[in-house]
Amino acid sequence: MPDSLQGWLAYIEQQHSQTIALGLDRVLAVSHALGQQKTCPVVMVAGTNGKGSVCAMLESVFLCAGYRVGLYTSPHFLDYNERVRINGVPCSDEKLCHAFARVEVARAALEDTSLTYFEFGTLAAWEVFSAEALDVIVLEIGLGGRLDAVNAFEPDCSVVTGIDLDHLDFLGTDREQIGFEKAGIFRTAKAAICGDINPPKTLLDHAKKIGAGLKVSGQDFGFMKQEQQWQYWSWQGKRSGLAHPALRGSMQLFNASTVLAALDALRDLLPVAMQDVRRGLMEVELPGRFQLLPGRPAVVLDVAHNPQAAAILSENLSNMAYHPETWAVFGMLADKDIAAVIRAMKKRVTHWLVCTLPGPRSATASALNEMLQAEGVTSIIEFLSPSKAFEYAGERAKEDDRIVAFGSFLTVADVMRSLALQSDRHV
Repeated sequence: MPDSLQGWLAYIEQQHSQTIALGLDRVLAVSHALGQQKTCPVVMVAGTNGKGSVCAMLESVFLCAGYRVGLYTSPHFLDYNERVRINGVPCSDEKLCHAFARVEVARAALEDTSLTYFEFGTLAAWEVFSAEALDVIVLEIGLGGRLDAVNAFEPDCSVVTGIDLDHLDFLGTDREQIGFEKAGIFRTAKAAICGDINPPKTLLDHAKKIGAGLKVSGQDFGFMKQEQQWQYWSWQGKRSGLAHPALRGSMQLFNASTVLAALDALRDLLPVAMQDVRRGLMEVELPGRFQLLPGRPAVVLDVAHNPQAAAILSENLSNMAYHPETWAVFGMLADKDIAAVIRAMKKRVTHWLVCTLPGPRSATASALNEMLQAEGVTSIIEFLSPSKAFEYAGERAKEDDRIVAFGSFLTVADVMRSLALQSDRHV
């Protein structure tokens, strides 16, 4: 077996012929062979946009309340360890390697059972959590919901955030089809929270059909903005004088109210005091979501990779202080709705620095150039990587300008690596 985390990651990447192969049979078979069992409450989070923020807020609040918390998310930016967190700290190489080895032994004992990279990682994360005597586990769905590997486990509360068009090849071509896939994480007689104020009918119908305890944003819970603060309301009452979450952006109150609704639904299993909610929301951190870096020119990192997320990013940028010019480091995967993302952002960008991302799924810089020109954009320069584009922007942007890196986790990750190297050089 591999003797390092990098060795294991290279190994599991080669175990299945497809990068994405939805379905629960393989995961359930190996999980059963491992004897995996639930030992604490589980919160499962799906959604097109906002699920990362909701997971981060849940983790922060639970930690402030004194609970031992496991958090599984994807993808990662710089290190795989980011995906598996124990009490707010990325898991060690040693624990991950041990978990991968246990999963591989169980998998190998089953004839003709291969696992995708994500399936392997999901089972390993559960192995890590099982050894940690946790009080609560927060699991982020990777893609969709109904057939995602994470859905092999049983949630006590299922949360669906905003629903929009993404991963059309796997989830369907409209919100009704995608909503049904997201609703697949709901369970009979278990709490179900929907943070979308206009959920697809398929989601509502599925929740009713299986008897899930569904609460919907704008109907059963929500928020009201106040001067410098906000108020949350739900079927449990009102809570006023709340500080804004530490995460930036216009959608974070929707996400925060969704988190509070989940906490209301779990109050008998995991009681949390309001002082811990307040502190948790004020201290939460999440890289790559409208992340504003200190210094000048202003640098914004955002993983926005679909039209809804791009529209939110555009709104957030418009609410910032005035910047004469905006330099966009822009790279996307080819299977995304690139044209719609460009349309959402083109009014905010002065110079487009388009780049090719690593891997076969990337849209090339030249392809992005053509799409931008088709939308009437003229100030475009091509680069071989986001880090090269970011370096160029840093050399030419004036102090009062703004640099925005967006379009994919891969775009932001490469810029983060570039920033880390720059920081190391200055130490």
